[in-house]
Amino acid sequence: MSTLLILLALFALLVAGVPVAFVLGGLGLLLLVLGGFSELMVPQALLGGLDNFILLSVPLFLLMSNILLKGGVGRDLFTAVQAWVGHWPGGLAVATILSCGLFAAISGSSVATAATIATVAIPEMEARGYPRRFVLGLLAAGGTLGILIPPSIPLIVYGFITEESVIKLFLAGIGPGIVLVGLFIVFAMVYSHWSPDYQRAGKASWAERWAASRRALPSVALAALIVWGIYWGVFTPTEAAAVGFAAAVLITAVWLRSLSWADFKAAVVQSMTTSVTILMIVAGAKIFGKAITLYRIPQDVSLFIAQNFSEAWIFILVVSLLLVVMGFFLEALSMMLIMVPVLAPSLVSLGIDPIWFGIFFVILIEVALITPPVGLNLYIIQAIGKAPMGEVAAGVWPFLVLMLLTVLLCYLIPDLVLYIPFKL
Repeated sequence: MSTLLILLALFALLVAGVPVAFVLGGLGLLLLVLGGFSELMVPQALLGGLDNFILLSVPLFLLMSNILLKGGVGRDLFTAVQAWVGHWPGGLAVATILSCGLFAAISGSSVATAATIATVAIPEMEARGYPRRFVLGLLAAGGTLGILIPPSIPLIVYGFITEESVIKLFLAGIGPGIVLVGLFIVFAMVYSHWSPDYQRAGKASWAERWAASRRALPSVALAALIVWGIYWGVFTPTEAAAVGFAAAVLITAVWLRSLSWADFKAAVVQSMTTSVTILMIVAGAKIFGKAITLYRIPQDVSLFIAQNFSEAWIFILVVSLLLVVMGFFLEALSMMLIMVPVLAPSLVSLGIDPIWFGIFFVILIEVALITPPVGLNLYIIQAIGKAPMGEVAAGVWPFLVLMLLTVLLCYLIPDLVLYIPFKL
């Protein structure tokens, strides 16, 4: 009964609009007081939660992402990819998806990916006759690649919660990320072929291709450097974030000369604001996690699952449905910090690999980024495209289906997730 009451109180406060960090921290403190536990556990939980080397990568990756955003790297990536594939059937749509994937690989941020590519792609695609609803849905969905393709801030947080290797999580995200990009591309090409107003772009000359590629090459090299360095153990994810930040400054300020001092200060302030928000939520979640552990809620949930879900596939199905429903009301990071500590203890008994579960979980919280009413990417694309929310939401549903198909493929073929980190 206490478990049900706590969960009801949690969701009631969240639905009421109380900030997530204060809901988790305040409810955790209240539970500690009501349970007769020492209030000193709160500062101890805060210190133990935030005094972690791996969390240092979060503000560094955000800083790198915002510097690239302010420096116009997304525009250069889009121009270069468009020069090579723009003449394909649905070429601009393909260029948009590939640009989202490339920018995701150097930013780790869904919001930055959606905002950066949308600014350039929306007018280009509309000028070529792509239906507006399709354009908006494609960009909202393409932005979600930012939290799956490494580096990924949600995967860093998942590794922090479960104490799993962030490097293995990053590598595990590569396979599903490529599959999702491939599905988006196939759908975009088929859709464009049957779209009555679509106008195929002309083929760029070799001179145009090389000129655009030279400008985008440093950014692509940065993405390759981060993935290569993490894969071969040259640096940790936190060190990779620091290297990425330094390289982003060099690329935008020295090579491209597109980053002004005002842009740099704006990037720092925006990164600081987002970092504080994330770390406050993490701190609140740490207090709440301490409280529910003392109340034995994870143990009770694990016992309930063991008694009622003897098969792993049933557990996965139930969690999938739960996360899809929660995605209507909660944003991605909040879902992870609330649900993972409760569900993680059940994985071993069901024979579910925690690394695989992390990727499965992240793909499903990607769905939350593009489902109304709180899908953050929907608001980003709505603001950039100056479109009604209903128009953006109507455009994403085919991509939601493709994302859920990717989840199914990961379940049917676990090596899509596990081959690179464990067998390659």
